[in-house]
Amino acid sequence: MVVCRLAPSPTGAQHLGNARTYLAAHWSAMRQNATMILRIEDIDSPRVKSWAVDQAIEDLRWLGIRWHCGPDVGGVHQPYIQTQRTPLYADAVERLLNMGRTYPCTCTRKDIEQAASAPHANEGPPIYPGTCRGWKLGDPLPEEGTYCWRFRVKDQRASFRDQVVGERSMNPFQQLGDFPITRKSGDPAYQLAVVVDDAAMGVTEVVRGDDLLESTHWQVELYESLGLALPRFVHLPLVVGPDGRRLAKRHGDTRLSHLRDRGIDPREIIRWAGESLGMPQVPTGDVDIADMHRHFSTNLSWSDLDRHRVVVPSEWTAI
Repeated sequence: MVVCRLAPSPTGAQHLGNARTYLAAHWSAMRQNATMILRIEDIDSPRVKSWAVDQAIEDLRWLGIRWHCGPDVGGVHQPYIQTQRTPLYADAVERLLNMGRTYPCTCTRKDIEQAASAPHANEGPPIYPGTCRGWKLGDPLPEEGTYCWRFRVKDQRASFRDQVVGERSMNPFQQLGDFPITRKSGDPAYQLAVVVDDAAMGVTEVVRGDDLLESTHWQVELYESLGLALPRFVHLPLVVGPDGRRLAKRHGDTRLSHLRDRGIDPREIIRWAGESLGMPQVPTGDVDIADMHRHFSTNLSWSDLDRHRVVVPSEWTAI
């Protein structure tokens, strides 16, 4: 059985880039007659906005995106909520601890940045220097609240295949470093939660933006360490501003709720999303949303998608 998923994070409003990813996942699920689940990734609690969950659901429905699986409340499928699933993440941390694959780390972000500030440091986020890596099971723990659990990445080359960009290979220990699987509060971090949830929910296809392509190497090693089956990965090129940077307020208002309030027809966004991925145009005429979804789901092919990042349409940012 093929299982796909939608996984909005309620740290703010959903925007055009999110919509394009959700639509592609929806079309893939339609094409494969797959089960679609909805999961709200709300573990980033300091940044979560209380209004953003309902708004994300409204955005999805406005675009004609449906899901079929989730907790049943009064005959209606509700989304899965990550903050209601914390025992699963704690169990995974315990398993990794007993395997010797995780260790407590007291380093701050500033500590890591300073350690990586030498002239030979790589561009991009600093690589964790391994300051606390020598800890082993049975050693004393630091004071509660002063450490996160960090995953020990193997120092070896690893590969996975992405459906859009093809084979990806690197040594994640040398190029990315060890990474946190919890925060110092004890709450789970994204990399762990997404792996545990996708496996527990039987997800077989993960569709998301290519900004997460490199960190997939981390996730693959988590899957393998926990003995979990790998899903198929699909990383789509991001929607960016005219300056080539990921969408932000400086590029104008690209929130779906804003466009909806301004009377934009959702079919315009659906049409743009499909055509920006390189698929044939929807036939002209008064085509309804369901027909548009059928058209794009029929024509979807991951290997044939346009791999270039897409600049957000200026006519929408100016509204």
